[in-house]
Amino acid sequence: MSARQLKLATESLSFGVDGRSILRNVDLRVATGETVTIVGPSGAGKSTLLRLLCRLDEPTGGTVYLDGTEYRTLDPTALRARVGMVPQDPALRDGTVRDNVTVGPQLRGETVAPDQVETLLKRVGLADYADRSAADLSGGEAQRVAIARTLMVDPEVILLDEPTASLDPESQSEIEALLRALLADSDRTVVLVTHDQAQVDRVADRVVEFVDGQIRGRGSPREVV
Repeated sequence: MSARQLKLATESLSFGVDGRSILRNVDLRVATGETVTIVGPSGAGKSTLLRLLCRLDEPTGGTVYLDGTEYRTLDPTALRARVGMVPQDPALRDGTVRDNVTVGPQLRGETVAPDQVETLLKRVGLADYADRSAADLSGGEAQRVAIARTLMVDPEVILLDEPTASLDPESQSEIEALLRALLADSDRTVVLVTHDQAQVDRVADRVVEFVDGQIRGRGSPREVV
């Protein structure tokens, strides 16, 4: 890892369900502004790791640190404002694009100015989409809304769970280009799960390989992939 300040760390992080171990003793370090890609076969525990990092699931062993603070000491709502997640399935709510993009602030009792929504939607390539029904969006448009929904809370860390995997090739290219542009001019820390080796080469500062719920390799894209 680079000499940059440590942003996110796990210590002996483990997770199991019904006696079955899914993640075992994972020690991961991610620096501020670093993009780390998580690779490995299906069922290796990659998506579980992301859910644990933002405490959507509770570890059965070990813990996570954000800026050196054990994350169980942080209010869960405050934690998820600092560590945002973009899932593979956007899982948009009924209603408009605006309703979906502003759901985070709404849950905290905050209001969002219309021009703030418009500015963000323009940034993700959805200018004038605010009042469209979420049900009428294409797969690529829905994923853009999911990205905007996460960016609306301005997180320090973004977790991305195969954000292009379920899209057609053209939409995959557009979403990846969008992500690269959004992150190029920011100091956000990114943890990206992907099966796309070419995508790893294009976006990763560092790669961590998972096999059977454990880290089996880490290094540069060339070293690992």
